[in-house]
Amino acid sequence: MKKLLMVATIPITLSSFFTYIIRHMQSKGWCVDGMAAGISSDTKCLKLFDKVWDVEWSRNPLAPKNFLLAPQQVRTVFNQNDYDLVNVTTPVAGFVTRLAVNDLRKQGKFKMIYTALGFHFYKGGAPHRNTIFLILEKLAGAKTDYLIVINHEDEEAAKRHRLVPSEQVRLIPGVGMNLQRFDYNTIPQAEILRVREELGLASATPLFLSIAEFIERKRHRDILKAFARLGRSDVHLALAGDGDLFNQMQMLASDLGIQNQVHFIGYRQDIPLLLRASVATLLASEQEGLPSCVMESLSMEIPVIGTNIRGTRDLLEGGYGLLVKLGDVEALAAAIAWVLDHPEEARLMGKRGRESLTPYNVPDILHEYETLYTKAISAK
Repeated sequence: MKKLLMVATIPITLSSFFTYIIRHMQSKGWCVDGMAAGISSDTKCLKLFDKVWDVEWSRNPLAPKNFLLAPQQVRTVFNQNDYDLVNVTTPVAGFVTRLAVNDLRKQGKFKMIYTALGFHFYKGGAPHRNTIFLILEKLAGAKTDYLIVINHEDEEAAKRHRLVPSEQVRLIPGVGMNLQRFDYNTIPQAEILRVREELGLASATPLFLSIAEFIERKRHRDILKAFARLGRSDVHLALAGDGDLFNQMQMLASDLGIQNQVHFIGYRQDIPLLLRASVATLLASEQEGLPSCVMESLSMEIPVIGTNIRGTRDLLEGGYGLLVKLGDVEALAAAIAWVLDHPEEARLMGKRGRESLTPYNVPDILHEYETLYTKAISAK
């Protein structure tokens, strides 16, 4: 039996992004273990993996335990298990793990794959921050057998900076999009009316939706300012998600005088229904890898207004949505107005978007991962 270890800084990354891949490899007879901070208390991961391993590291790259405690814990797990393949992801887990066990990798005990869900250096990022993360990626790249990237900008950067040899870079667009779950035709009209009634909306009231954690890089303030600039009292906005800036953004909506049009609906599990009830979705982020909310929207044939950044650009630049300059509130407001004033064109844009998602479909992604895994261990 082949043994695979999946590693991330926190368990939700594994259960949210890699479930299809884990289940697929298990169906092929592989043993798949998981490693993350607090994973032994995570119900989803306990059901998902054959065995789990806790590591006391932090998402804060500068936390002392990332250098003093976590490497020793990682080595202990590797010394107790004979893995054929290790797939790491997220910056801290990816960096610590690759450095901690590189001597074992060089001995030929296993192959190391790093899935970059979006490098922390990127076009438009702060220069000093980009420099630091690029240096770290180069250092860890020397201890990597294959590097998976999920968008074209990261693919180009990986090859240009020689993070690993070019032939060891693989562009795999995401971790699998479930087109059956996000299907426009599976949502009953009665459910759409119900969710609109929950928000206090008439059937003809236009609703825009943003699905994003309330953190700085998602730039909710740009969306709120654009919505205020729009100046249309009959249009509503729903913000799905939670996070540290939730209360601050509620206050901003009040300060802008749009509190009666903006609905802060928190974390939701009925995203397909919310999408179906909307005329378009908004994503004003400054940094993404390959945003699942954009793929989910397009899958439901709902057009997207997004910032012209990596990942989002990959998904929309074929005419499947509207791209605006990062931080350009006026352009964002104009794009919202365009959707309102051109409903038929916007509808057709969303329809074309679903047709563009075939390369991101779960079976295609699983084939890509299985092919790479097989190639990696065949050279072990």
